[in-house]
Amino acid sequence: MGPVEYIPRITQQYVRLGYKPYQWVTNAGPPPWQALRKPLARSRLALVASGGIYVSGQVAFHHKDDASLRAIPRHVHTQDLRITHFAYDKTDARADPNVVFPIDTLRALVAEGLVGELCDHAYTFMGGIYSSRRVREELAPRITERLLAERADLALLVPV
Repeated sequence: MGPVEYIPRITQQYVRLGYKPYQWVTNAGPPPWQALRKPLARSRLALVASGGIYVSGQVAFHHKDDASLRAIPRHVHTQDLRITHFAYDKTDARADPNVVFPIDTLRALVAEGLVGELCDHAYTFMGGIYSSRRVREELAPRITERLLAERADLALLVPV
């Protein structure tokens, strides 16, 4: 199997949804990555996922430009997770949410001592937000604010 040609697939998906041709974001330079300031085994890890994951009882993501955010408690039971998203086949993710939200794997890494601890909440949203401006000016700052409040040392970003 070769690489997934996601750019043409996403472009076609947006056309089917009635959007104008998508303008892919081009950044002028590399992202502002930082080296870990302490060993992973002593770090507080945040999980941020764009797969439209929420907990039963929370409001589901509901439209194609939904830029809202859900806080998922770290001790959530996997069977209580739900998924809704307009832009990918959710069959496997609904059978096992860890496909797009690896909470059980991360809890196992904490139990093994490879990761210090998980933040109290993971944060999820429904990727496929057409407006990069809204992501940059609204969603990303909200996520950053939450991760700082949770004292995250690093974040695992899980796109779909």
